[in-house]
Amino acid sequence: MHITAALTEAKGAPFTLAPLELDDPRPGEVVVRMVSSGVCHTDLIVRDQWYPVPLPAVLGHEGAGVVEAVGNGVTQVAPGDHVVLTFNSCGGCRMCAQGRTAYCDQFLAYNFGGSRIDGTTPLHRETGDVHGVFFGQSAFATYALAGERNVVKVDPGAPLELLGPLGCGIQTGAGGVLNSLKPPAGSSIAIFGAGSVGLSAVMAAVVAGCTTIVAVDLNEHRLELAQELGATHVINGGEGNTVERLRELTGGLGLDYALETTAVPAVLRQAVDALNQGGTCGLIGAAALGTEVTLDMSSLLFGRAVRGIVEGDSVPQLFIPKLVDLYQQGRFPFDKLIKSYAFEDINQAVEDSEKGITLKPVLTFA
Repeated sequence: MHITAALTEAKGAPFTLAPLELDDPRPGEVVVRMVSSGVCHTDLIVRDQWYPVPLPAVLGHEGAGVVEAVGNGVTQVAPGDHVVLTFNSCGGCRMCAQGRTAYCDQFLAYNFGGSRIDGTTPLHRETGDVHGVFFGQSAFATYALAGERNVVKVDPGAPLELLGPLGCGIQTGAGGVLNSLKPPAGSSIAIFGAGSVGLSAVMAAVVAGCTTIVAVDLNEHRLELAQELGATHVINGGEGNTVERLRELTGGLGLDYALETTAVPAVLRQAVDALNQGGTCGLIGAAALGTEVTLDMSSLLFGRAVRGIVEGDSVPQLFIPKLVDLYQQGRFPFDKLIKSYAFEDINQAVEDSEKGITLKPVLTFA
């Protein structure tokens, strides 16, 4: 199949649109005509080779579209179905057997390997193969080839032009609250970083019934939006002592929960230091490999916990439709985070994201 894809040719290079050939689906594979694809922080740090995905490659991992064709043995979707594309997993390891697919023993191979598990890639050009299957999809293209396990059928009445980010960033922020931390009604939580992931967590904290919801960021516009989305308090992290202010907001006790989305070690330290005894901090921010943080061991000893969170601990086939339902009920207005760009304007979308002009760019395909 002839497709147009946004290629990442080399470390840090701008995306270039190019014609490619896409393989027909093998058993268990699905071809999706793309309607939209979010641009995620992970796409950009892979472009910059924080994670060593082989190049040249087609990135993109927040796709949404319509099933075009299916390979032998596919039963969960059929041509014409509306779907969101999400992360991939093997389905047979100890973690997948527990329903913890985001911690699949082969997560890196299935999502960052640049090829199918057998080493082949479905993307080709005249000069040779192009690495693909990024997060099991490579969604920066007019058509994507995914696996049945990472294709999620959604309500055909929901707007596909908005749904792509549910496959990763928004699912990660919302799931970090609803699936990972699971704060009970009436609890306190602070979200460090009011980007699209952090603001998704703010909205999820509202759904969970948290009564003290604090957004911490340096950008006043994002803090204003956090309040609009349900934050009860906001703190500019560049003004005063953030930990002291959080303790004041919680009667001197500290937070029940914190969620760190910035990948800045000093901010993670603040998130942990602001916990009450027995409190839990979830780490979502993706730092460069080898990044280290220093914590007070005596503070941790008193029941405080820090845990990493990948993809919001979600089972996408269950969680993404729930987020769609919440959106359609007006209880999870993630559309307020999104700005749409034509596919050919991908580099402008990336620039606006990196400058903080746009929270969540979403590419749309004609």
